[in-house]
Amino acid sequence: MPANDGPRVNRQIRSEKIRLIDQDGEMIGVVSLLDGLRQAEGLGMDLIEISPNADPPVCKILDSGKFKYELQKKKTAARKNQKIVEIKEIKLRPVTGENDYLVKLRSAKKFLEDGDKVKVTLRFRGREIDHKELGERILVRMQTDLAALGKSEFPVRMEGRQLLMIIAPLKN
Repeated sequence: MPANDGPRVNRQIRSEKIRLIDQDGEMIGVVSLLDGLRQAEGLGMDLIEISPNADPPVCKILDSGKFKYELQKKKTAARKNQKIVEIKEIKLRPVTGENDYLVKLRSAKKFLEDGDKVKVTLRFRGREIDHKELGERILVRMQTDLAALGKSEFPVRMEGRQLLMIIAPLKN
């Protein structure tokens, strides 16, 4: 038995009565499965079950190779149109200078404009962890500077020795 990789064709169709559509898309009506198979064979084509959940199932007279090719083309077109959202990371320190901050901010803006999420990580080293408020101030500033392009998915949170926040782009 071949793997089930699509609609049932010819003898795989299980229903005794089917609603038949010819190769031109014209509705023929409800016929027996054998009549539908005879008509398809007479035209040198296949009987393909288009809508198996209908009562009776809808079958169409088509060339199965051409039908599978059209399905593949539709899947490829759908895959081409979808945007994969990536998470871009920007790393900061509590002692990051003003110009460095502005460079990172520009990068974050570019990422958000491209439709990607931005993960902002502020890492503490040594005794810097005693001054978490400095790090939080930097991340809140980043959040307000990017408010026009994106919003934070959750409040700033601490994970180990670093503060995190993820900013998602606003929907257009």
